[in-house]
Amino acid sequence: MLRFYTAGESHGQALLAFISGLPAQLPVDIDFINHELRRRQLGYGRGGRQKIEKDHAEIFAGVRHGKTIGAPIALRIENRDWANWEKILPVQASLESVGQERKLLAPRPGHADLAGSQKFDYHDARYILERASARETAARVAVGAFAKLLLRELGTEIASHTIQVGHARLEHPATWKKIHAASADIDSPLRCIDAALQEKMKAEVDAAHKSGDTVGGIFEVVAHNVPVGLGSHAQWDEKLDGRLAQAMMSIQAVKAVEIGAGVTAAGSFGSEVQDEIFYEKSARRFRRTTNRAGGLEGGITNGEDVVVRGYLKPISTLRQPLHTADMVTKEPVQAAYERSDWCVVPAGAVAGEAMVALVLADAFLQKFGGDSLAEMRRNFDNYARQIDEF
Repeated sequence: MLRFYTAGESHGQALLAFISGLPAQLPVDIDFINHELRRRQLGYGRGGRQKIEKDHAEIFAGVRHGKTIGAPIALRIENRDWANWEKILPVQASLESVGQERKLLAPRPGHADLAGSQKFDYHDARYILERASARETAARVAVGAFAKLLLRELGTEIASHTIQVGHARLEHPATWKKIHAASADIDSPLRCIDAALQEKMKAEVDAAHKSGDTVGGIFEVVAHNVPVGLGSHAQWDEKLDGRLAQAMMSIQAVKAVEIGAGVTAAGSFGSEVQDEIFYEKSARRFRRTTNRAGGLEGGITNGEDVVVRGYLKPISTLRQPLHTADMVTKEPVQAAYERSDWCVVPAGAVAGEAMVALVLADAFLQKFGGDSLAEMRRNFDNYARQIDEF
């Protein structure tokens, strides 16, 4: 089983990530990992924090001579902004920190501030927001890059693009070639496949920024060249679509997840939704004429692209704050504001790629096993022959 977890606060010393279960002898491309971290930092509508941070991963364990050794991997991403917060959030109790706490008493509607403070019995949302912050996704993107490296060895690639920002929405289907190109274009402001629509999306972001508001949207993550048979129909928690949905919903500000054309399908007849099957003799494989199921049927991958959409709400920190109540005085006040972004859809998409990669990599490992990459590849190749001969 592939396992990972993260640690660290938004303005703490660093973010930490740990991943175990990867096979030995997997080549590790640190430049690729840092490129993924850079992609997460970019995008139209990002705030001042991204000018401070220069995210890159330092690997402390589990990799030697450029390859995994079959042991848990530990990595660290420095928070450069820690220099501005060291006296505010010290690890040890200190007289120096007295009066510098910068308590947050006016919880933001839509954020974890109030519910988290009540749960952990703090009359200060600072301790909650530091961990609830989407800054944590940098650690997920780093471990997700390891999962991508494993998937790439077995022929599966993952990319994403922006479907919607505010009221500007892509209404026509996107090919894998266009999605891959948009995802790889590090200079693209919103990673939309349609240049004209992207300008309209930028206008939505500009309007939100000008009014002191924020704007949400939809991103789509596509896994290409996924084999038949990952996941299972046999138990509820083995269904791969359920695992993907849970992983995507765990990303900060994602409030809904769609597999394939799930939303449209709910208002359609069965004859308009199901993907008809044919056999492609030249490729010796069964195919679907369409992919409305998003590559998953009965919780099992069917050989088509896996398509998952994340619906990202506008983030909760507004320069024109909403009404709230002070946690101590209980009096009505305006919600707290701290330096923030006003559109994070492209960044959310990179986090979405990481989560899809981690779920799929775990499904690959469960299906094919192997303590080394060579053993895993042998198992995979034998299974591929079985599918060809079916």
